[in-house]
Amino acid sequence: MHSSDPLVLLHAFPLDSRMWDGVRPAFGDRLVTPELPGFGGAPTAAVPDLAEAAASVLAALDRRGIERAIVGGCSMGGYVAMALLRRAPDRVAGLVLINTKASADTAQARAKRHANAERAEAEGIGWLADDMLTTLLGPTTLEKRPEAEAAMRRLIADQPPAAVAWAQRAMAARPDSFDVLRAADVPALVVRGAEDALIPGEEAAAMVDALPRGTLVELPGAGHLAPLEVPGELAAVVGGWLER
Repeated sequence: MHSSDPLVLLHAFPLDSRMWDGVRPAFGDRLVTPELPGFGGAPTAAVPDLAEAAASVLAALDRRGIERAIVGGCSMGGYVAMALLRRAPDRVAGLVLINTKASADTAQARAKRHANAERAEAEGIGWLADDMLTTLLGPTTLEKRPEAEAAMRRLIADQPPAAVAWAQRAMAARPDSFDVLRAADVPALVVRGAEDALIPGEEAAAMVDALPRGTLVELPGAGHLAPLEVPGELAAVVGGWLER
C-alpha cells in the first residue's frame, strides 16, 4: 500500500455515493466513490449477485485508469469490497471495512430480504426509511443529529424500488467471505460504530482475527451509517490509518 494509492469507498444499502460527502474533503481527489448497480442513477444489473456489483466497480476503475487501489465500503459496500477482493485480489492494495461483516446471512435474514424485495416491487419504498431507521442510525444520532436522519431519509427516497429489490436479493445470496479475508495479505482497517445494531462487536472482531494484517477501531456514538453520523471522526480514523 502506497500513499499514492486511490481510496475507493462503496456506499451502503439503500443509499448512494453521496453518503460519503462528509468525508470527501479529508481525502480530496484521492477518494473515488462509484455507484453500485441501480443506485445513484447507475444501471441495475440483470442478475442479483454482488459479483456483478464488484464487476461494475472494476469497470469504473478501468475507466479511470486505476490499476490498484485501497478498496472499502460501509455495510453493503463492504460486502462488495470483499466480492471484488475475491474476484481480483491483485487490484486491492488495502481494505477498509466499515460496519460490515464477512459472514453470510442466516436463513431468517435471507427470508426477510426476499420479503422486503417483493414489498419494494409491489409498494415502492415509501416505508423503507421508517422500517430501517433504528437499525441504520444509532441512539446518539437519533437524539442529537437530526441532520443525519434527514440526509438518510433523503438519500433513501431517491433510490428506485428496482435497485432496492435487486440489492436485497444480491445480499441474500452472498457467500461467507472469511476465506477471502484470510488470504488477503494487505493492510486492512475494520471500523465499527459502537452503537451499530446490525453488526455485533464479535462480527467485527472475527474479521480482524481472519485478516493477516487487520486493525479494529470502534467509533463511539456511531451506529450503522458512520459516514453520515460522524463523518469527521471516521475520516480521522481512516486518514490516520492511511498515514501509518
